[in-house]
Amino acid sequence: MGYTKDQLLARLQELKIDFTCYDHPVVLTVEEQAKHVGHLGGALSKNLLLKDKKHRLYVVSALVETKVDMKILSQRLGLGKGGLRMAPEENLLQVLQVPLGCVTPFALINESASAVSLLLDKGFKSKQSCYFHPLTNDVTIALSSSNLDKFLISIGKQPAYVNFEDAPAVGKDSPDLAHLVPSGVPNSSVQPVENTAHTNVPHQNNVPKVTEVKAKPKVQSKGPETSQSKVDKPTNCTNVDAFVNDVFDIISPLFLSEALKKLDVKKEEISSITDGIRRRAAPDLEIIATSLKNASYTSGFHAGFETMLNRGLSGRSSRN
Repeated sequence: MGYTKDQLLARLQELKIDFTCYDHPVVLTVEEQAKHVGHLGGALSKNLLLKDKKHRLYVVSALVETKVDMKILSQRLGLGKGGLRMAPEENLLQVLQVPLGCVTPFALINESASAVSLLLDKGFKSKQSCYFHPLTNDVTIALSSSNLDKFLISIGKQPAYVNFEDAPAVGKDSPDLAHLVPSGVPNSSVQPVENTAHTNVPHQNNVPKVTEVKAKPKVQSKGPETSQSKVDKPTNCTNVDAFVNDVFDIISPLFLSEALKKLDVKKEEISSITDGIRRRAAPDLEIIATSLKNASYTSGFHAGFETMLNRGLSGRSSRN
């Protein structure tokens, strides 16, 4: 298995990196994190794990207020408008070796993530301290960008800072961020890590939850389908892309029907409008759906664990 939180913090201490840990309950969104550590003065971050069409992986780490336009970033990397999308959960577990809600630049310490490209927000440079997860989302770690650089260099990663809100005129043959495209696909095999003795680290208690905001994947539109047939068809709620497509396939015919009744326009014109709405709204719907999915996984885990614990405490006999 990959590095643990304690092993990571021990590594930071070995590098003489100044940092502070804030313990808190598990969190799945930046909004939740802000309730617990937002008042402490550090810069909150959102961390995305993305992949391109060749299955190369990217961790994008940005200030929470920074707008990251997936289409523009994809073009700047030389991948075309739709070249980036959210990576599947398997990549979290097998490559970064962290659970849902724990994407972080620190995950690149794992050997399995050596081929993952890291893009950091240039805005981190202007902040006195920045907040990240140390491989688990029940702790927030605060450190400066210079100390983050020191850690990254120690694991062989040259820090690359990007102005995500910049939108340069990128020619097809001259993408300004092409040098940040990984040269290969990560090896998802799990690498063992030697145990490291637990060490005392600077901790602040009573400060909870940290989360990551997921990337905006692009959704291909489907042909129209009657709303009744779509309602009768079971929706795949575990596949975010399929779920969002199902939502649009239900709504689009209804919108088309109402628009034709009340607007003096042709059916073809309304269809182009619904396609445009789909393209613009799909990424945000996927983020919401992913957050709900992650929250349900976490709630289910805690409910199951509590049930198991209660059964154990209720006097049920156990065999040795």
